[in-house]
Amino acid sequence: MRKEQARRARKQRMIYVGSGVVVIALIVALVVWAVVRKGATTASASGTGLFTYSNLSRNHVTGPVNYPQTPPVGGDHSAVWLNCGIYDQPVPNVNAVHSLEHGAIWITYQPSLPADQVAILKNDVRNQPYGLLSPYPGIPTPVVATVWGVQLRLDNASDPRLQSFITKYADATQAPEPRGECTGGTGTPQG
Repeated sequence: MRKEQARRARKQRMIYVGSGVVVIALIVALVVWAVVRKGATTASASGTGLFTYSNLSRNHVTGPVNYPQTPPVGGDHSAVWLNCGIYDQPVPNVNAVHSLEHGAIWITYQPSLPADQVAILKNDVRNQPYGLLSPYPGIPTPVVATVWGVQLRLDNASDPRLQSFITKYADATQAPEPRGECTGGTGTPQG
């Protein structure tokens, strides 16, 4: 009988301890989730290569920033914006992000993109007062068009979605600081 009572007591203790461990694990998971969620951006994809991001910070910082997107779609950035125009070399993220905050459309392309495709992109950007074009090693698709909080990934420069994207965002009004400065900053564009 004592053995049976001892067995029941052990079983009851195991149930209490197991339940306590589960409750503590749930509390820890909820706290971690809340902390991560507070500091993270949220993204959603439309299934057409268009991604939108929210909760982007806008602080001026000194030094480099590790952005969760490639290329970045917003976030902390340099106090100095990048002059809009066409660049034949990669540009600093922290300055380009400041230009995005002002309403720039930043079109990036893989450095290996054929010259005829780069020529199409240059023509797309050339007459845009808030247009910014640069090569960008390591982007997920051959061409990526970015405005603050929105990114379009494309397989080539001839994709008609690029023209729609440029038309939609060319007025720079969706940015946190719409139609801010896009000249008088840093960088010397080719055109």
